[in-house]
Amino acid sequence: MLVNNKKLLVGVGLRHPHFTDILTTPKQVDFVEVHSENFFGQGGAALSVLSQVREKYLVSLHSTSMGLGSMHDIPMAYLERLKSLTQTIDPFLMSEHACFTWGKQHGQTMHSGDLLPIAHTHLNLARMCEQVDKVQSFLGRELIIENVSAYVKFDGSYLSEAEFLTEICQRTGAKILLDINNIAVNSLNFEEGNIQQSVADYINVLPVERVAQIHLAGCQMPTLGQLVIDDHARPVSDEVWQGYQLAIERFGAVPTLIEWDNDLPQWSVLVDEARKARDIAQAVLHKESA
Repeated sequence: MLVNNKKLLVGVGLRHPHFTDILTTPKQVDFVEVHSENFFGQGGAALSVLSQVREKYLVSLHSTSMGLGSMHDIPMAYLERLKSLTQTIDPFLMSEHACFTWGKQHGQTMHSGDLLPIAHTHLNLARMCEQVDKVQSFLGRELIIENVSAYVKFDGSYLSEAEFLTEICQRTGAKILLDINNIAVNSLNFEEGNIQQSVADYINVLPVERVAQIHLAGCQMPTLGQLVIDDHARPVSDEVWQGYQLAIERFGAVPTLIEWDNDLPQWSVLVDEARKARDIAQAVLHKESA
């Protein structure tokens, strides 16, 4: 079922090695996404480049250190830097993860350096809604919250992750960033590994109007008995492309991003992945509108 008639936007994650490429080649994607924390410094070359990119492209700010699920408060210094960057770049999307990162040990505030999963309990739901409300109020912006890949499973969860995200959005007005590869990773690590079924089960829980962005990525398959690590170091897998098709069938023309963070390829490879996403989505949208 076609759920909207918006223009499809397809983008790629922008990393330092591709700064020259994006400023010197013809425009081939609709938007770029950067990790907010990489541009927190005042002035400097990186922020100057991002400002130049913003003159040509829509920019999405994707945060990785906010820790919306942390019991410890997000440091105000962090939020102030994020707000300053937001005011400079004026992103069309702002996102974070449904995870925790901040804590305190021996009286010292500490950051995990990773996206740590949370149990989907009443306590964590209330805390995360409190944090989301605080951040949205401080920034004056709507957040979109991403599902995460995980390497542990909590017995105490009373909701699925999809139900947990849906409840957060209903309580706070935030939206959802649907990462298809993260669903695939969790399917391989904790379910039967039927990725297409896992994606279908997941997306059918989510309210159509709440999904504001889709992430696509690839990861290396492990040897038998090992966990799948979400390294964002490979092309998008066939299984994730199939899951993406299901997502577009349900949610329509949602802004779609190709993530590639490690073992970066040439810029042209990223553009080709974005082109493939556009072709798949447009084929679905055309079929649904016929």
